[in-house]
Amino acid sequence: MKSTKSEARNPKNTKSNYAFIDSQNLNLGVRSLGWKVDYKKFRLFLKNKYNVEQAFMLIGFVANNQKLYTSLQHAGFVLIFKPTVRYFVNGRETVKGNVDAELVLHAAAIEYDNYDQAVIVTADGDFACLVEFLFEKNKLCKLITPTDQYSQLLQPFKDNIDKIGQFKKALMHQKSQTRRSVETLGLSGNGDTGIIIQDIAKNTKKQGKGNS
Repeated sequence: MKSTKSEARNPKNTKSNYAFIDSQNLNLGVRSLGWKVDYKKFRLFLKNKYNVEQAFMLIGFVANNQKLYTSLQHAGFVLIFKPTVRYFVNGRETVKGNVDAELVLHAAAIEYDNYDQAVIVTADGDFACLVEFLFEKNKLCKLITPTDQYSQLLQPFKDNIDKIGQFKKALMHQKSQTRRSVETLGLSGNGDTGIIIQDIAKNTKKQGKGNS
């Protein structure tokens, strides 16, 4: 039986795109430039610009950050937690929760057959092997870097890179949000005040930053 035109446009087996986000790299990178991401608008942005149906946020788990985790879930992110390790540096307690392995595992194995293409959010060169793998398999939609500076190991994929700073005006958190700020992206929204994400930098040691 021949398929109809509508079926051809919307085949039942069509998959959508997934995003895999290095939360620490995103948060610290953007904050280093002096602004904060509104995560509710960022989730809508991923949906509307990159057709992202599932957005996985890889994040170190800290017990007293439950409010943060709840706000991210309400914004539409699927949280994948990495157990953290506490240690002391110069007498100051630090929490380490590197998510590299978990992000690669979910993007290249656990969720690999469930999406068409992946959006990877990081500037960390440790993910160069994943980006290369996805690119060769025609499964890389876009690599989004939190700053203009990213690892030299990601340089071969510069044509696939979007820098989040390009969208700062539309994505930054403001104390007083208006519906207009969401509509500048052509997004739907109810004009709620954006989510203020807690400073993960206070609890987490910076991992894989700079030009590795």
